[in-house]
Amino acid sequence: MTNPGDPSMPLGSDPKGGFDSGYISGEFRHQPLSARVPDNVVRGVFSTGLIILTNPTEFVLDFLCRMSRPYQVAARIIVPPAVMPQMIGALRDNANKFTEKFGPIPQLPKPDNERRPSIQEVYDDLKIPDDVLSGSYANAVMIGHTPAEFCFDFITGFFPRSAVSSRVFLSAPHIPRVLESMVHTFNEYQRRLVARQNQPGQTPGQTPPQDIAPPVPPPQTPNSDEPHG
Repeated sequence: MTNPGDPSMPLGSDPKGGFDSGYISGEFRHQPLSARVPDNVVRGVFSTGLIILTNPTEFVLDFLCRMSRPYQVAARIIVPPAVMPQMIGALRDNANKFTEKFGPIPQLPKPDNERRPSIQEVYDDLKIPDDVLSGSYANAVMIGHTPAEFCFDFITGFFPRSAVSSRVFLSAPHIPRVLESMVHTFNEYQRRLVARQNQPGQTPGQTPPQDIAPPVPPPQTPNSDEPHG
């Protein structure tokens, strides 16, 4: 971008070759495959379940570890709405490739018919470590798998180089329910977005706060506020 006062001079620069206190803007793009994996992220964390929470501006993915007490939130990922359909597509593609190569993904036992706890009751039973509490932002995700588990690399594609902000491992049997939960939650988010847009008082033709993508067809629709696994 150039300075309107001097087309030959970049915005924010001064004649002495430095930068003043002005603003600089520009567009950049990264390839996720080139993302750096920091030392504190490379080992990743193992998860046995997922809770997805939403608000109008982001999705919060709380990956749980409930193998022993105290139950914990192993990783908290914050993603913008535009990332969710991309992640759903990548996970569905990986699940299909897994099935083609290794056979059907093993099924977890179905939960019993006991009363489902409220979201508040679930979090009352969870420990959220201080280093997880504020979460890790991600605007891209890469997913891979082995015969036994799936790996999620959540990526922050910022300048000058993208980096993996969090790495999470899930066992293969958890993937079908995680995929169903993501699809259900995203479709519910889209439904609420359309409802808000059509509320009385909205200006006709007003652009909604987020782009509305086509609903993702789910095989099933579990409760998105229920921990899975």
